[in-house]
Amino acid sequence: MATVVVASDHAGFEMKQVLKALIADMGHQIADVGTNDTASVDYPDFGAAAAKEIRDGRADLGVLVCGSGIGISIAANREPAVRAALCHDVTTTRLCRLHNDANVLALGSRVTGIETAKECVRTFLTTDFEGGRHQRRVDKLGQAPDNA
Repeated sequence: MATVVVASDHAGFEMKQVLKALIADMGHQIADVGTNDTASVDYPDFGAAAAKEIRDGRADLGVLVCGSGIGISIAANREPAVRAALCHDVTTTRLCRLHNDANVLALGSRVTGIETAKECVRTFLTTDFEGGRHQRRVDKLGQAPDNA
């Protein structure tokens, strides 16, 4: 089973706690890098902390939650080893794994219901990358853009 890093800001804390239990029930190890309550915090700090766990090999996958999912996914994607996908449903979650080899799932607690979020996490953790024609595209994600 995988080690899954989880992180949230204050807006995503309650959803993170529910998803953490689901991830553990699925048999995965959890690395929780915060936050630890609903006191106001800055999502970039927690997106970066989760990304560092992926980069340094302490986690295989990640699940991040903030109010919209946007900010924490941007923060995590600043780390080149991370391919964070903001998903709102099972279809986008399945495709982010199949076609993009996303290693981090970002969710928005204010825009995604808890049952949908749980289904997204289940899908994310049980879907493998297809490789094949998608591999060359994923490889390009790690390259610096050509600004010539």
